[in-house]
Amino acid sequence: MGNTSNRGFASMDEKKQRGIASEGGKAAHESGHAHEFSSDEARQAGRKGGEAVSRNRDHMAEIGRKGGEAVSQDRGHMAEIGREGGEKVSQDRSHMADIGREGGEKVSQDRSHMADIGREGGSSRSGTPAGPAKRGAGSTPQRGAGRQGGMNT
Repeated sequence: MGNTSNRGFASMDEKKQRGIASEGGKAAHESGHAHEFSSDEARQAGRKGGEAVSRNRDHMAEIGRKGGEAVSQDRGHMAEIGREGGEKVSQDRSHMADIGREGGEKVSQDRSHMADIGREGGSSRSGTPAGPAKRGAGSTPQRGAGRQGGMNT
């Protein structure tokens, strides 16, 4: 036997193979021997192909990235998504309470900020800067004040 690498359909370049296959497909359709897919068969074939493609996680991740990039270019659409998400989240009172608690815990660990809040709170309640209470005219009398000297008999 001689060298067989130059013989047959498999040894042809891809472009020539496609051309021959295309001619065969056209001839089969013209003669009525070609298989025509029904809607159900086409749906099953598409599902099978989709399942095979979706097993390639890198490919699916790339598709997701491209879709995300395309959608995120539309600022109006992104704003609408944010509004809808915010509305849904804010209706969950338990979740909102958790967010408030977590935020309060983080803020309360900032001692400087808490001191500022305390100073501001003290001044806004009394109308004067916060500080030790000073007694002056008109304040509550001290124990023993206002008595007349001497003993009552």
